[in-house]
Amino acid sequence: MSGTLILNASYEPLAVVSMRRAMLLVLNGKASVVEAGQGWMHSRTSRYEVPSVVLLQHYVRVPMRPVPISRRAVLQRYGYRCAYCRGYGDTLDHVVPRSRGGGHSWSNVVVACRRCNHKKADRLLAEIGWRLPFEPTEPAPTPQARAGLWSVRHPEWAAYLGRGEPELLAG
Repeated sequence: MSGTLILNASYEPLAVVSMRRAMLLVLNGKASVVEAGQGWMHSRTSRYEVPSVVLLQHYVRVPMRPVPISRRAVLQRYGYRCAYCRGYGDTLDHVVPRSRGGGHSWSNVVVACRRCNHKKADRLLAEIGWRLPFEPTEPAPTPQARAGLWSVRHPEWAAYLGRGEPELLAG
């Protein structure tokens, strides 16, 4: 298990933290276990179930900020799917190349496979006859997006993450 989902007192997702950090929150009375994961943590005298989802006891106010753009966030948002051939994508592509004045923003960055990224190079989509099946836009600052939770990592998290953004490259 790679982490523990932290929920605010209002049940909105805040972050994913390490299992150890989640256990410290529970043991210090700052959070309670909502869903137990698989496995056990042992101390010298006690045994605890590994938490998968924990709920904070007090509400934490989170300011509404735009979702920062990063390689990891873009790859996760688009589900590692190439915007052009819909295969596995692991590189970022600027729709309007930076050499032609395109910026590094949510409205100009998509995921591409190495083959498509190399084929497109520094050309505009119209120059090579390609088009995007969707319009890249900045994601809404939902709790899931701010926490970096673009997809459900564990089945027991699904009930707490809700639907989030629709799949942009479904098909």
